[in-house]
Amino acid sequence: MTTVNKSLEGLLVVSLEQAVAAPFCSSRLADAGARVIKIERKEGDFARGYDKFVRGESAYFIWLNRGKESLIADIKNPDDAALLHRVIAKADVFIQNLAPGAAERAGFGTTQLRAKNPRLITVDITGYGDEGPLNDMKAYDLLIQCETGLASVTGAPESPGRVGVSIADLCCGMNAHAAVLQALYERERTGKGKGVATSLFEAMADWMTVPLMQFEGTGAQPKRIGLNHPSIAPYGMYTCGDGKQVVIAIQNEREWKVLCDKVFLKADMAVDPRFNSNVQRVANRPALDVEINAVIKDLTGDEFKKRLYDADVAFGSVNTVAELSIHPQLRRMEIGTPSGPVSLPAAPWRWRGENIVPRPSPALGAHDAAIRKEFA
Repeated sequence: MTTVNKSLEGLLVVSLEQAVAAPFCSSRLADAGARVIKIERKEGDFARGYDKFVRGESAYFIWLNRGKESLIADIKNPDDAALLHRVIAKADVFIQNLAPGAAERAGFGTTQLRAKNPRLITVDITGYGDEGPLNDMKAYDLLIQCETGLASVTGAPESPGRVGVSIADLCCGMNAHAAVLQALYERERTGKGKGVATSLFEAMADWMTVPLMQFEGTGAQPKRIGLNHPSIAPYGMYTCGDGKQVVIAIQNEREWKVLCDKVFLKADMAVDPRFNSNVQRVANRPALDVEINAVIKDLTGDEFKKRLYDADVAFGSVNTVAELSIHPQLRRMEIGTPSGPVSLPAAPWRWRGENIVPRPSPALGAHDAAIRKEFA
């Protein structure tokens, strides 16, 4: 069965958005059937210019703006501002991630809008939140990765690294999406909307809870150890005799014994005092790696993976993006763009028995005339 998702059909979302975090949130609402009107400046969301890799379109923009309508409007222009107020008066959700204070100065602040429409759910996405000494600072993904300490625990021992996707933006967008759904559910019971506030910094600080607690409990800065888990061993990358790289993941002592007995063929290794508990294995990681490497240096990557698979030990290949592109587990979907159809990873959820068909990503201002006429 092929359907367009209608879970949020009838919901009107207005999003004064750009870049990644807010568009991620509104794209998920659009995927669920909501009508999303994206407000763009005359030059368009600057994410449209991030690259030209997808039929001349931006990969980020195509991914995060499917299913939306594009309206060009200048919130400083009185006529356009009046139009937006008319649209928002009929909206269920209003999302914005402008520079700190910009929406409020233009008359689109949460308090102002919800005073006129108590059922409205407003979402303010900022870099650092709306309180605190840094609340007026501009913030972008890499800056937040650094500010929250994420970069300090990412990368090889010799230098910090950036997570290779815009994780702060995406995490913040996920949080905003979850908060909107919670607010919609509460409105069903109370009849009243809510004002949601979330930030990139808070999103990453939440995900940094474990390293933070470990530091505050020990006083020691967590170390960067590349493709290894800082708290579990063996849980990391090993290079086989043919150069193939494989990640193994041991979660408990039962699995450790199976790994030693059926994969390494060294049952006595499991009871070695240096390795007979996870705490000991982490403390003696260099010696552990010597023992593991002594075994796998004589195995090809395929041989090592077969042993792991046969023993039901968790493992993964260290794939490139090229290998992801042809991965047998990768589900895809096709969406329309101003330049033609594009294949991209399918939405990361499924409704059993339904094949969701996404709506296209819009050209800049594609819906201007229709929206202006509808809300005249």
